[in-house]
Amino acid sequence: MTSPADDDPRPFFLRVIDQLEQLAATVTPEQLAAASVLPGWDTRTLIGHIVGDIHRVAYGGEGGRLLDVAAMAGRIADDDWADAVHRARVRAAVAWADDAKLVGSYTAAWGQVTGAMALRGYVMELGTHTWDLVQSVDPAAELDDELGAMALAAARQIAPADHRDAGGSFGPVQPVPDDAGVYDQLAGWLGRKVRTAS
Repeated sequence: MTSPADDDPRPFFLRVIDQLEQLAATVTPEQLAAASVLPGWDTRTLIGHIVGDIHRVAYGGEGGRLLDVAAMAGRIADDDWADAVHRARVRAAVAWADDAKLVGSYTAAWGQVTGAMALRGYVMELGTHTWDLVQSVDPAAELDDELGAMALAAARQIAPADHRDAGGSFGPVQPVPDDAGVYDQLAGWLGRKVRTAS
C-alpha cells in the first residue's frame, strides 16, 4: 500500500520549509554567530545553506540542473532570515506546481531520480538540517514527527548504512538511544553524533 507521500511529496517538502521558516524567525543575532553542529559552520552559514538548498530545488523545478546551483545563499541581512526562507519556498512551490514534473528525470547528489524522489531527498536534506538548526537555536523545539518520519524513510533509501564512502556526504551511522525521537534517529542515521540525556 502506498501513502500520499509516495505519490506526491510536495506537501511534505513545503511543510518542512514552513517548519524551517518558523525556526529561522526565532534566531537571535547572537545565535547567528554561534557554532552549529556542522564542523566549521556557524548558524548563519547553516541557514544560508538551507536557503541555498531550497533555491537549488526551485531551479531544478524550473528546468535547470539541480547541481548547477550552489547550495549556499549569499549574504542575507541579520533580520531577514525567515523572509529569505519564505521567498525561497514561494519560488519552489511555483516551480514544482506542474504534476508532470514528479515523473521527470533529475540529477541529484544521490543519482539520477524522478522529480518525486528528488523532492523526497530534499525532505531528508531539509529535515536533517532542521535537526542541525534546533541544536544551536532551541533544542527543546517541538518538531513535526510526520515530516521526520518521511525524512528518515528517505534517508534509509538514499543513504543505506552499508554504502558510505569515506569523505562522502554521510558519515557512518551513529548510535542513538532506544527511545530516540525520529529526528535524532535521522541525525544518527546520517552520521551526526546525538547527545544522550544525562
